[in-house]
Amino acid sequence: MHQALTNVIFGHDQTTNLLARAMISGRVPQALLVTGIPHLGKTSLARAFAMALNCTGENPPCNRCPSCRKISHQTHPDVTILDTPHEPLKIEQIRALQRDLSLKPYEGRYKIAILCDFERATLAAANALLKTLEEPSDHIVLILTAQKATALLPTIVSRCQIINLKPVADETITDVLQAHWGASTEEANLIGRLAAGRLGWAVTALSDPELLSRRQQHLTDLMTIMSQGYAFRLAYVQAFAKEYQSLVEMLNFWLCWWRDVMLIRSHSIAGVVNVDLTEKSTWFANNLSTEE
Repeated sequence: MHQALTNVIFGHDQTTNLLARAMISGRVPQALLVTGIPHLGKTSLARAFAMALNCTGENPPCNRCPSCRKISHQTHPDVTILDTPHEPLKIEQIRALQRDLSLKPYEGRYKIAILCDFERATLAAANALLKTLEEPSDHIVLILTAQKATALLPTIVSRCQIINLKPVADETITDVLQAHWGASTEEANLIGRLAAGRLGWAVTALSDPELLSRRQQHLTDLMTIMSQGYAFRLAYVQAFAKEYQSLVEMLNFWLCWWRDVMLIRSHSIAGVVNVDLTEKSTWFANNLSTEE
């Protein structure tokens, strides 16, 4: 089972070991809180654990049995995933979940609920979930994800077993992209650096070429506007002001590149992330003053 979890969750061996031991011993935690920065694989881990818990094949999660396939396609009647990326989780959703959890499992061993980014839950929703946490049932497993445990109510955190995911090594991401997603060496090396330990982001970048295209455009624009006046720069940024997600993405790419420039200025080139732009970054590092 440990080997099976490791085969679907990469770079978090300590965590998969922990969960495997819990299953082997029969001491499955009834509430887990998985924390870590965005795109580390928190939801993927939660889904894989749900698959392992309800797997009917050998060496769970087998990824082949009807239960695993249903969970993968989010059609399993005993596994609920609440993921509302653009709005808070509301009390009505928690109450509907509680009604479902009050029923015995229909197909699997457990009723499992995965509540993504629970720090976005309303206070009413969080307080409502406390009732389920305070009255645990042997057939229910709750898995919450959040960036930080401190963003949640202490009364919720105290009732969960906390698993804090750490960034994955660049080399591991590079190897995984090549071995399991068919990336070329060049693609894997670049994305492995850009991912900054976030395997989930790396997989998205590999499968969505538009993401890297937007990065290239944002950085090209940045280098262009560096030669323009402040009015031009302000107008450029204001064009993104009404598109929050696009603005955040752009600023993240910019910050990453500026970090490279500062690293090159301090002769720490080994830490450079945008390796495909090293020549241009070096030019800016050598020609811009610290004030600029």
